[in-house]
Amino acid sequence: MVPGPRNLITDVPGLLVGNAQDDALKSGATVLTADAPFMASVHVMGGAPGTRETDLLAPDKSVARIDALVLSGGSAYGLDACSGVSDALRAAGRGYRIADAVIPIVPGAIIFDLLNGGDKDWLDNPYRALGRAAFEAAGEDFALGTAGVGTGALTAMLKGGLGSASLVLPDGTTVGALVAANPMGSVTTPGDRHFWAAPFEIDGEFGGLGPDPSCGLGRQLESRKMRTMAAQAQERANTTIAIVATDADLTKAQCQRMAVAAHDGIARATVPAHSPGDGDLVFSVSTGARPMAAPERDLTLLGHAAALCLARAIGRAIYLARPAPGDLLPCWKQAQSL
Repeated sequence: MVPGPRNLITDVPGLLVGNAQDDALKSGATVLTADAPFMASVHVMGGAPGTRETDLLAPDKSVARIDALVLSGGSAYGLDACSGVSDALRAAGRGYRIADAVIPIVPGAIIFDLLNGGDKDWLDNPYRALGRAAFEAAGEDFALGTAGVGTGALTAMLKGGLGSASLVLPDGTTVGALVAANPMGSVTTPGDRHFWAAPFEIDGEFGGLGPDPSCGLGRQLESRKMRTMAAQAQERANTTIAIVATDADLTKAQCQRMAVAAHDGIARATVPAHSPGDGDLVFSVSTGARPMAAPERDLTLLGHAAALCLARAIGRAIYLARPAPGDLLPCWKQAQSL
């Protein structure tokens, strides 16, 4: 398995991603879409998720294909980014048709970034406009790090961000991941230098420093984020939300299994993961372009590749974060000189 040409989720043919952000707000939205509706499902392992339309993605629900997925900042306010995407899709005549009605299907999930130092004193919810702008910006290339939904993300010790990575399997099938990394846990070992995801890094994509040579790691949990936030927010101001995607032809139930397996990538890249205060969630997407020769064997490999991509995407999100005025935490690159 090798990364695709962009090392982005858009290496899966047909997928497009757009970002929109407000630097003063220190927040934004990211949208994944395609020219045609696609199969999707979801699996939640965090204790505090914030979602819209995710019930539709269960294997027993009747809606099979969707028009877009939204990852947004803003906590519950950010769910309105989905409405902006729905507006844009409706204007384009896209959505689920019932007689003369057109209903865009746009599930989404949010991270909590309301206490990250940005100006949150708005009169009108800004996320509907951010969602529409992100959808309208969708293309094959997009920014990582401090961009889109990752604009105001924070990890335990460093700025978080938006990450992506891909792998092309031996048979030509492509798998990719897109993630907003805003976890309660850390993505680096003590000292802020080595990434937990380092064993899975390819071609120095997040610094090439290799694994931490220390032993006995993980027994002490530090958090600059918790020290900077109000006590009542410390256990709730978190979440890693992600999308994994493939061009393999999956059913909705198979998509859900891929999402379950992909959560391993969060656990490999973040310590701790899936806490009661995180809303850790993975959407999974299939464009259906490539039939599977041996479904059970192939699905195992797809889940494994999705977990690898997600771990690497989290590393890239933090490595590519950029400093901005009013930041509460340093970026990884700043931390190397502290």
